[in-house]
Amino acid sequence: MTDTLSDTARPAAPSGGWRSARVEEVAHPTPRSVVLRLDVHDRIDHLPGQHYVVRLTADDGYTASRSYSVASAPSDPLVELWIERLDDGEVSTFLADVVEPGDALEVRGPIGGWFVWDGTTPAVGVGGGSGAVPLLAMARHAVAIDRPDLLRLAVAARTLADLPFPDELAAAGAVVALSRDRRGGRPAGRLTSAELGALVTPGAITYVCGSAAFAEFASQLLVELGCPSADVRVERFGPSG
Repeated sequence: MTDTLSDTARPAAPSGGWRSARVEEVAHPTPRSVVLRLDVHDRIDHLPGQHYVVRLTADDGYTASRSYSVASAPSDPLVELWIERLDDGEVSTFLADVVEPGDALEVRGPIGGWFVWDGTTPAVGVGGGSGAVPLLAMARHAVAIDRPDLLRLAVAARTLADLPFPDELAAAGAVVALSRDRRGGRPAGRLTSAELGALVTPGAITYVCGSAAFAEFASQLLVELGCPSADVRVERFGPSG
């Protein structure tokens, strides 16, 4: 990933080391997801778009770690993570099936200094599937600072069950594109150029987050709409090796 903006053009991003976190709340909004709300000891406040690493250590010393975007706003007293449960995931299955309130987790964060929004400039967020999580953090932050006018969102998934926090995203004004299901008056189908074009704002930074395939698809639409590449920040994710 290459940053085309100078260091002075990006918000100063906080960074934190390893911490102990207490699990305060566990929720399962869908059979394939879990939401963890963590009380991070000696926490450093994050910027929307940053992530945390969660590390698990077995009795024999074996460790496994994965990165998860923060869903909560910086003003939230807890760090909220939305985690997709992958059947072959070493970490996600444990977090979804085993972790309970009161458990301790080892975490590192916040991490990331490029895909961040401080809420002072116009922004557009385009997310695919779990790539909508950092955009929700942006939306929550925009509400917390009373500047929802600065943020426009579009999110896409196969079905509503594949999308994190769909009702909250819709309430924030996000365009919700489902490729396999009709939703309201919108027929099933991929996110369209017209839908993105209605959100594009001259001078705004556009944040694209999702799988490699989604990121490529959305980035191509934005280029065709005339968005300068310097104004588009892309965060891709995929399965761990």
